[in-house]
Amino acid sequence: FGIRALLITTLTLSPATAAAQSGNDATGEDVYPPLWDLVPENLLDFLVKDNKIVINAWNYRERLGVYKNLLSSSAKYFTAFGSQNFGNILWGLPLQHGWQFRTGRLADPSGVTSCGYEDGDPLCISVRSWWSCMNYYLAVIPFLGAVEAGLFGQLQHEIEILPPEERSADFCYSVADCRSRIPELMDEWKAYFEYLLSTEHKAGSPTTFSSFELDDVLHLMWRAHVASIAYALPKFQDSLKFLSDPEANFGEDWANAVDFIAATHFSTDLQTINQFQTFLPQRMLVEGDVLPSISGFSPQQNRVLLSLRALHRANQLTGGLLLKLWRRAMSTEAGRKMGRKLIEDLTSS
Repeated sequence: FGIRALLITTLTLSPATAAAQSGNDATGEDVYPPLWDLVPENLLDFLVKDNKIVINAWNYRERLGVYKNLLSSSAKYFTAFGSQNFGNILWGLPLQHGWQFRTGRLADPSGVTSCGYEDGDPLCISVRSWWSCMNYYLAVIPFLGAVEAGLFGQLQHEIEILPPEERSADFCYSVADCRSRIPELMDEWKAYFEYLLSTEHKAGSPTTFSSFELDDVLHLMWRAHVASIAYALPKFQDSLKFLSDPEANFGEDWANAVDFIAATHFSTDLQTINQFQTFLPQRMLVEGDVLPSISGFSPQQNRVLLSLRALHRANQLTGGLLLKLWRRAMSTEAGRKMGRKLIEDLTSS
């Protein structure tokens, strides 16, 4: 199984002296994204104006509210996978967004405005942030795909997303607008939610609302996730100039790694993502941060970042062949299981 050896070689380029440091499980309120209890829980909790539900996706509280509505409306399909909706595989999206907010990645990196800063508007999401623009396509587009699929039923109001102050042409703002501009991407997210809705009628037990194979739904979710990143990555390439070189490299390394993670159908439930995110950098990288010895980072965080860098470089050097071979190896459940084990080993040994 050559791909296994190739990936292990790629991911273990960090020094053998990098000692493992196990992260503590998140407990209490830390389990949820920041301000989770303070965001809109119902679509009608957003501004309703001129018979439209108006959402400011450039405000952290409101963008997080989009995720909360997605989680709550899809909860009934995941009751078989744990209590309190913890098994819902959409948790990866708001938890990642919360990590971006907590680590300052949604603030204006150019320093021209006070958007996202404590002494300005701390809940502001900057359109100059590469992370926030990429995340738009993993927040608003899934949400509008869910609206189109009928996850929220027959809405009495249209949904309107407010545009940012700059680069308004780089985004879409309603189901009709996004359908006309990015039909293929809308189709991917719509397919995920339509699949969930279709399982409602296949439930064999009266005590189970929905019945499906978790691997099937992970496949559809990751396919849409990867499509969002593939569409947004070239569009916001110019936003990387606002970041330090180490941070820009990390952003691209992370986007590349998602392709490999997605192929394994890695579970994105609440507990798994919380454990995984303890190994991501808890602040933005700055000039002078050199892997694998970034000050203030655990040996394991340094190791993970170095592994992401090595994986990206190896994929570039092979002209994308590494990813193609990896996807081929992940085409069976046995292969995906081995792939997930490799990812878990990376963050635990």
